[in-house]
Amino acid sequence: MADLRPDLRPDLLAILDRIEPGTRALDVGCGDGVLMAALRDAKQVDARGIEIDGACVERCVAQGLSVVQGDADHDLTFYPDGAFDYAILSQTLQTAARPDHMLAELLRVGRRAFVSFPNFAYWRMRWALASRGRMPVTRHLPVTWFETQNIHHVTVKDFEELAGSLGITIENRWFFTREREIAGGGANWRAEYALFEVSGTTG
Repeated sequence: MADLRPDLRPDLLAILDRIEPGTRALDVGCGDGVLMAALRDAKQVDARGIEIDGACVERCVAQGLSVVQGDADHDLTFYPDGAFDYAILSQTLQTAARPDHMLAELLRVGRRAFVSFPNFAYWRMRWALASRGRMPVTRHLPVTWFETQNIHHVTVKDFEELAGSLGITIENRWFFTREREIAGGGANWRAEYALFEVSGTTG
């Protein structure tokens, strides 16, 4: 697995390290398939994907990956209950029409789910708003407010409270800043983005 590690973002690497070999995983919003390819090659995972961008789907298929074009806000309903050991939603929760419904669907089709997202309470974002009065542009939020697909501004605390209200168990959590994992307290203001491993049911 060592040769795959440099190609992965830290949150994707954490997911790769946690997923058991030989299992089934659904990558929701899989992009160009970099995580799916790593799961397949390093751990022989039966990885499937759903992606709304047709060009990304073509790149995935060219790599021999099993990816369909679809809108996760609507098309997850077509997957049967418990079809996967893991469902993955990487840097996409903030674009979902209803993040609470999305979490419910992830944990319907998968026994566990990995969810990562940019933390809108990160201190640099707070400072940009306080000092300049404008929505910030960062490495993980690289476009202006009127171009972005982000429609929900979620924070670490927001996600933890939502999970609690839905009866979802947080199994693990990782926090990252400048492509490095950070430890200690204060993640809601120190973390640039976050990753949670969750289980349970909303239903």
